[in-house]
Amino acid sequence: MELHIFAKSNTVLTETIRSYIEKKVGKLNRYLPSISEARVEISQEDAKEPEQRFIVQVTLDSKGVLIRAQEKSKDIRAAVDKVVDVLSKRIERYKGKLYGKGRGVSLARQGATIEAEEIEAPRVVKTKRFMLKPMSLDEAVNQMELLGHDFFLFLDADTEKLNLLYRRKDGNYGLIEPQPG
Repeated sequence: MELHIFAKSNTVLTETIRSYIEKKVGKLNRYLPSISEARVEISQEDAKEPEQRFIVQVTLDSKGVLIRAQEKSKDIRAAVDKVVDVLSKRIERYKGKLYGKGRGVSLARQGATIEAEEIEAPRVVKTKRFMLKPMSLDEAVNQMELLGHDFFLFLDADTEKLNLLYRRKDGNYGLIEPQPG
């Protein structure tokens, strides 16, 4: 597994912290050996609450399936521990769905995904481009859950049209299907 560690927002990473991150994130490969790349981004905010000062975001790539988590804490090590715990649970859920169901195309063959950007101002501040591969509705739900997002754009395998899956306030899902008009 290739591990890339990035420090943002004037965050200084000592060699001790880097080795701690390598050790913790490296253990995730035991749970899912197909992880080819891990991207760790660490930033620091001037938060009112000290428990929210350091932000650690980790994105794992396992054969094109992205699994992402982000956690905050007052200390980098605590944030790393939290994010690794969340990722461990997401990997277990992914493996259960990957091996337990055995229906249709496996999750490991899914395409790339979109990540939601938090918008602070009413303007476009980032553009994401990603490859679309056809998938079923169930696969799209699983991928959205693995990423921890509230929506997911995917190409429906049956209709070959773009669909938007989203999480409703009641905890269920909604699906937006385009109609010619």
